Amino acid sequence: MKNKTLFWSITVAVAGFLFGFDTVVISGANEPIKALWNTSPLFHGTFIMSMALWGTVIGALLGGIPADKFGRKKTLFWIGVLFLISALGSAMAADKYSFSLFRFIGGLAVGASSVVAPMYISEISSAKNRGKLVALYQFNIVFGILVAYFSNLWLKGFDGANDWRWMLGVEAIPALVYCVMILGVPRSPRWLVLKKGNEDEALSVLKITHDDTTATTKLLEIKEELNIVEKGSTSVFAKMYSFPLLLAFLVAFFNQLSGINFLLYYAPEIFGRAGVENPFLASVYVGLANLIFTIIGMSLIDKFGRRQLLIIGSIGYIISLSVVAWAFKTDAGAGILLTFIVTFVAAHAIGQGAIIWVFISEIFPNKVRAMGNSFGCGTHWVFAAIITLLTPVFLDEKSGILKDAPWMIFAFFAGMMVLQLLFALFVMPETKGLSLEELSKKLVKNENK
Repeated sequence: MKNKTLFWSITVAVAGFLFGFDTVVISGANEPIKALWNTSPLFHGTFIMSMALWGTVIGALLGGIPADKFGRKKTLFWIGVLFLISALGSAMAADKYSFSLFRFIGGLAVGASSVVAPMYISEISSAKNRGKLVALYQFNIVFGILVAYFSNLWLKGFDGANDWRWMLGVEAIPALVYCVMILGVPRSPRWLVLKKGNEDEALSVLKITHDDTTATTKLLEIKEELNIVEKGSTSVFAKMYSFPLLLAFLVAFFNQLSGINFLLYYAPEIFGRAGVENPFLASVYVGLANLIFTIIGMSLIDKFGRRQLLIIGSIGYIISLSVVAWAFKTDAGAGILLTFIVTFVAAHAIGQGAIIWVFISEIFPNKVRAMGNSFGCGTHWVFAAIITLLTPVFLDEKSGILKDAPWMIFAFFAGMMVLQLLFALFVMPETKGLSLEELSKKLVKNENK
């Protein structure tokens, strides 16, 4: 692996750290803000807590547009600026309306980063190392979540009533560092050929990311792949791209129908309902399992492949979710429930968590990759938003539809993972070891058969 390719990938993957940090840091400001501005439950849920989520949906759906028009590098820089504005603005917000606006801006950055960062890394990586390099983005998300929890804990009591402002504002430090670092990465060679016709600059980057002897061959492959799809529509929704679209939709759909965001967002409440003595400590166990098995998934993704990891993860999902559903239904005990929830998180980290950003970023041809990534990531975030907003409807202890039978929602997720296993076994192609151009030929050809 080229040292510069690794360094550039790590630099871009810091966007994932900001993603994870920004998503979770609000947990430390939740109660203080509610007390400070005396927000109603409806306003607090709809604006204070959910505005970032809706910003994420919009950022993901629209993130491919600037990535195509202005380039991956420029878009990544401005994503860092949005994180910086959101952190400082949220920390200094004078009222609940301006606070909601700045959280929305942070959400835009999260959504756009999920599109552009994995795409950029996939476009500078070799086929041999693309999986583990793109998976750096997921590792940084998980790492950012953990750091946010520890940061909130460390800053609690730092400045009395203004603790929450420091919790949110501290994100400006890594955001600023990221903005400076991103200036040092090159422009994507594939974007340079596709949008600028700048073969000289593209070749100079390829000579750094690949062996000198293969750089010219790689440039010819990029040009050849472009010629193959040149006669096709520039719309990602054209018939010739229907197979990659189906793959992106199903991977994103099953990612959220596993219940992972449902668990991460509502972990303390779920553990509390199960009788776990210290729900917040149990949530830390979940975070640590997520980090450890994400690292394992990264180490295996280029060896086992994306499809094999999804099969392994699906089996782990089905077993763990079924046991959790049984434990809730029979009151089997908090110990069993905690053990298999951690097992569920481990199955996710080694399966869907490891492969989703990698797989979506590599299955679309160069010509429509930006908009294809937006479609896949947008699907992910739309379902994340729906599940997050519907959870109280089902689980609320007073009025929830399943308030007396929470086991049913875990049984539902287990059933969806049976469908995911069938998808991985019979529909999903393996993408490891193939260049982006080889994948383009394979997938476009397959869907035209």
